[in-house]
Amino acid sequence: MSWDEPLAVALALAYVVFAIKEKRIAWIFAATSAALYLRIFFLVGLVMEASLQVFYILMAVYGWIAWGRDHSKVQLPIQRWPARLHVMLLGGVLILGTALGLLMSQLTDASLPIADSITTLAALLATWMVARKVLENWLWWIGIDVISIVLFLNRGLDLTALLFAGYVVLATAGWLSWRQHYRAQAQCE
Repeated sequence: MSWDEPLAVALALAYVVFAIKEKRIAWIFAATSAALYLRIFFLVGLVMEASLQVFYILMAVYGWIAWGRDHSKVQLPIQRWPARLHVMLLGGVLILGTALGLLMSQLTDASLPIADSITTLAALLATWMVARKVLENWLWWIGIDVISIVLFLNRGLDLTALLFAGYVVLATAGWLSWRQHYRAQAQCE
């Protein structure tokens, strides 16, 4: 076993744990893990997953800034998006992901291009939601993580598949924690 996958897994877990706790340091762990996974995914032929890591690094910078603690300003509050918007976004992700996957299957030798594309597009959106503190990001991550488990097992990334199984549990905990904070902040308004 190579050193990079276990380290990427540990850093990714640290990211999620600190994100659940709404701690800014989460974004440092996110960027470092993404840099390692960029290499790993290219090596196993998951082109879209590898490309996604570049976005994760950029979003980590954005998240670090957005979650900054300037004492003269109020911390970014947790927000909700309407269910109707989530349904529209899901439809868009499925349509665009399938089209992109079909295109990738024609132009590259990418592994599982449709599933890779759909999970990548959904993860782009969900990462944006985390950075903006949209409560429903955790529900998106549960779906993405379940599909990703199958994708990673197929490519022989057993440790990463196990990480994503842990992500399902952590995303559930994140949903419950952020929902409690959302309700508490709504009562204070």
